Amino acid sequence: MVSKILIIGACGQIGSELAYQLRAELGTENVIASDITESNMALVKSGPFETIDARSLGEIEACIQKHNVDTVYLMAALLSATGEKYPEKAWDLNMNSLLNVLNLAKDKIISKVFWPSSIAVFGPTSPKTNTPQRTIMEPSTVYGITKQVGERWCEYYFNNYGVDVRSIRYPGIISWKTLPGGGTTDYAIDIFHKAINEGHYDCFLTEDTALPMMFMEDAVKATLDIMNADADAVKIRSSYNLSAISFTPKQLASEIAKQIPDFTISYNPDFRQKIANSWPNSIDDADARQDWNWKHSYDLVAMTNEMLLQLGKQAVS
Repeated sequence: MVSKILIIGACGQIGSELAYQLRAELGTENVIASDITESNMALVKSGPFETIDARSLGEIEACIQKHNVDTVYLMAALLSATGEKYPEKAWDLNMNSLLNVLNLAKDKIISKVFWPSSIAVFGPTSPKTNTPQRTIMEPSTVYGITKQVGERWCEYYFNNYGVDVRSIRYPGIISWKTLPGGGTTDYAIDIFHKAINEGHYDCFLTEDTALPMMFMEDAVKATLDIMNADADAVKIRSSYNLSAISFTPKQLASEIAKQIPDFTISYNPDFRQKIANSWPNSIDDADARQDWNWKHSYDLVAMTNEMLLQLGKQAVS
């Protein structure tokens, strides 16, 4: 029987894109999508789907046994802005789901785990520019705290139990296929929708707030690159810095205005500004580029062009 992949949290922004790409590469029946609800019906109908609460070890293990799962991508999480509203829920979901999967790997029920970390592990005391792989990490959000603790658990399970767990610190992810999901960097998705549909965007960050970002195609590529790399090449078992582009809302709005000349933007910072202020402006990902040959493809211009092209098609369809 062929070993299969389980994606937990597959209805989310990155999880859904991973599911489609892995199914294209490995065959639809070999990739099991799962989430706590059927919130993405296109994905649910596109192949095998199971309803799973990521906090339930029993539900995860039953699905693994049912489908002969070998590898788990744990994409379920409560993101930064949402996590600040529900801190205990964020801790419960983000921590217990990871420990469930790590323990299944420790017990040899599965053989490989992917778990995403985030630039949220950094905090106000971390270097802001070209933030290095190893530096001060004092996160100021619940989301960041769960990701920092998760990194320590991943490294611990690798060092003490030989668990083959792999991770990258995602920057803000930009995609035209899914709507914003409650993250502080999600302004960089919403701005495109508002530009096309309304011609104006009221940004919840200041115009000069620079944040690390990445187009979804690059994020999916990085995820598959590290999972396909030889185990010996993956030298960091906490989580790798990952970078592509950094820009401010003003720079992004200017790029959009090149194609939508009447587009306007205003700035009305809210509680998410404090979160953004605690994060890096740019990331040094030299280790990922050296260890498993990470390379990004999309810069600000290419990303903007693709977002406007694809969302424009949706608007007229």
